[in-house]
Amino acid sequence: MPQRRDFLIRALAMGLAAQALPTASTRALAALRPSEGGAASVRSLWRRDETILRLPSLGDGYKMTWGADDRQLVVVNDGPGWLDPPTKFFKRSLWSIGGGPTDAIVTQRDGYPHVDEAGEPEDAPHYHGHGLLAVGGRIYQFLSALDQAAERPRRWTAAKLIQSDDGGRSWRNQDGTSPVRWEGWKEQSRERLAFFNEPNGCFSLLSILQMGQDYRANRDGYIYVYGPNGNIDGLMNELMMFRVPIDRIPNRDAYEFFGGWAGHGVARWVANIAGRKPVHVFPRGWVNRSNLFPGDIVVETWLPSVVYNEPLDLYMMVSAGTGCAPDGTEFAKPGYLGFWVSATPWGPWRQVHEEAAWTPGGDPVARAYSPQIAPKWIAPDGKSFWLVWADLKGIREFSGNTDRTGNAGPVTPEETAIAESDLMRRAMPGYSFNAQRVDLDIG
Repeated sequence: MPQRRDFLIRALAMGLAAQALPTASTRALAALRPSEGGAASVRSLWRRDETILRLPSLGDGYKMTWGADDRQLVVVNDGPGWLDPPTKFFKRSLWSIGGGPTDAIVTQRDGYPHVDEAGEPEDAPHYHGHGLLAVGGRIYQFLSALDQAAERPRRWTAAKLIQSDDGGRSWRNQDGTSPVRWEGWKEQSRERLAFFNEPNGCFSLLSILQMGQDYRANRDGYIYVYGPNGNIDGLMNELMMFRVPIDRIPNRDAYEFFGGWAGHGVARWVANIAGRKPVHVFPRGWVNRSNLFPGDIVVETWLPSVVYNEPLDLYMMVSAGTGCAPDGTEFAKPGYLGFWVSATPWGPWRQVHEEAAWTPGGDPVARAYSPQIAPKWIAPDGKSFWLVWADLKGIREFSGNTDRTGNAGPVTPEETAIAESDLMRRAMPGYSFNAQRVDLDIG
């Protein structure tokens, strides 16, 4: 079984520039003016535990976007997803979800450059699927990669951009070439990747703002992307962001970074990454500093899911921290869950909900992880939406189980994947696509 299977922890700016906007129209300027709008009316929210459901997947991540075909696309990391039987164990895969949470129809998106762990070298960066966006009939995704460290937990150090012009049937590299290539450590560079070896490892984990079906609710021509400022506590809880014109997403030189406030709620944008400033700061104390699995990674912490609620004209953000043991290892206790709202993509973000022990369904041993707001599953009046997550309950016990496939000794990759998936499902029954309705309290 590949070494990486043992490492299950994975690790969620619109505004006026100081100079002239590249696409300044009357319509865009109106959209950019800060306004409290619906954000001021949200008093609190509550998770409806009686609505919790679990779709029969296996994996984590579940970053989503709403495609032009009216289906949600969802990326699954470290598992077979919805394969039945689970004959492959993917590093990352892409799925299409039609319908609502209670009548969802899920199919695998053919053509996506998924990777079966059985065929991936152990000594490789291992790109994980994160920020995903459908816009103008195209699909973009940022994939995150780890460094080579052996003396400490491996850290996120690179973000690769891939793109599809045909709804996900075929994919290209950032420079337009195909097929998608997986750069090894010696091949990685800022010429090939969107971000590589940036200060503190910032912008290695990326999440993209969702604005309606195929990004149609956007009015200013930009996409907005969020990411932690680094890999350690004190940096990972600092949320950074950048923006780029929709028609220039593959052009790294067109990225503008949030550089603080220009006054009166107006964002200042800078071209140099060194001038970046936090757009929000999450609580400290929720980032692991050591690992259950030797040689594993800094857990994906404080990577938010940000979605525009068009009926209420507000931006909603959810993010989570990892509950750590005194020795710094992850998932020793329930994590932190918070929700924030804003009138603009860059804030200021006002917190409307906080849980220092996130336990869906009141389960005290829950280890809920990586919360995502489903961009399509927002009520027509905007007053409720669906939250999605994976639950790593049982991960600490599983980390001590060195017999991953049993004693039968499967002889084919398919048999190995089935045996390992069965063991993982029994050890971590919540390691699936979990969802529940969340209601907003509107004043």
